Amino acid sequence: MMSNARSVTRRDVLKVFLGAGTAGAVAQRSGGHVLAAEKVVVGAAYVGPKDDYGWNQGHAQGVAALKKLEGVKVVEEENVPETIQVQKTMESMVNLDGASLIFATSFGYWDHMLKVAAKYPKAQFLHAGPTVWKDDMPVNAGSYNGYIDEAQYVAGVVAGYTSKTGKLGFVGAKPYPASLRNINSFTLGARTVNPKATTQVIFTGDWVLPVKEAEGVNSLADQGIDVVTCHVDSPKVVIETAERRGIYSSGYHVNQSALAPKGYLTGAEWNWEKVYTDYVNWLREGKSWPHLRRGGLKEGIVRNAPYGGPVGEKARSHANRVKTQFTDGSFVIYKGPMKDNAGKTAIPAGKSYGQTDVWLESMDWLVEGVMGSTRS
Repeated sequence: MMSNARSVTRRDVLKVFLGAGTAGAVAQRSGGHVLAAEKVVVGAAYVGPKDDYGWNQGHAQGVAALKKLEGVKVVEEENVPETIQVQKTMESMVNLDGASLIFATSFGYWDHMLKVAAKYPKAQFLHAGPTVWKDDMPVNAGSYNGYIDEAQYVAGVVAGYTSKTGKLGFVGAKPYPASLRNINSFTLGARTVNPKATTQVIFTGDWVLPVKEAEGVNSLADQGIDVVTCHVDSPKVVIETAERRGIYSSGYHVNQSALAPKGYLTGAEWNWEKVYTDYVNWLREGKSWPHLRRGGLKEGIVRNAPYGGPVGEKARSHANRVKTQFTDGSFVIYKGPMKDNAGKTAIPAGKSYGQTDVWLESMDWLVEGVMGSTRS
């Protein structure tokens, strides 16, 4: 029997609390450091479902690690759109749950997060994305991100060994710098094994378009491409479609090997478990934390998925050597001479760009060997 009574949501209660001017308990700050609290309440907002086998699931796995820590309470909300609704969600977490640390896990949450951070200076707000810190921003706000193109480079090495045709495929959402960096790094890794390897790129136009993602993989398979990877919010459709077509796949965000037991090679993954645990420990110990946190394989912020069955010993050995070089800081992906896919010099001889170089943050070109355009 259906009821006409509407269930009371967190947001309904928040209106009452805000009207009464009530605020929950949060950790105090002193001298730029967070004073340790007996119990830490951590909030996390996701733009999509936590079980998407992609971006949101990766963050949810990181937050899940916090639930194992003694004295930590976690409050989560999924499917929060990149609108003013995220501000309401964060305010709810602070006022109703007493959250002293909130993770805003979607790129479009940044501006909204800054507004809430300014309103609640006693709570800490951290954003997942390639954002820039400015002096006039709230001191209780920051961002974290990783150089996941390092893991894509390693995945490219594996793909270069495994591909029988030398034809690789990449399904991307949009041609923005981080995505182009992934495409280029994957291709460069593959071409260290097979200098004639190519990567055909298809952009779908948005982050979650399952039908277009499936069409993209099918189109690539029809062209004789036998290894495909991607940069979309949820790689589930890409990986499953590749498996059905009998071609190899390399994952992204989280481990999708369960979706492709025959063709999964490896994947470029985030290690948000470490990132989130670090932040909580810093908060509890009263330590200060960086406004901008970045890192790759060396810092343990990104990783590669375990190698799948089709990956041979030569591929594993080569990939492991490259991972070791990334870890000891001796490997540089972007060094000249390097051409783009139009034959122009992208990086001149003698010039190199390390992972922290801001020049890479504005990448607008595709490397030699990539078949496609920077226009979606």
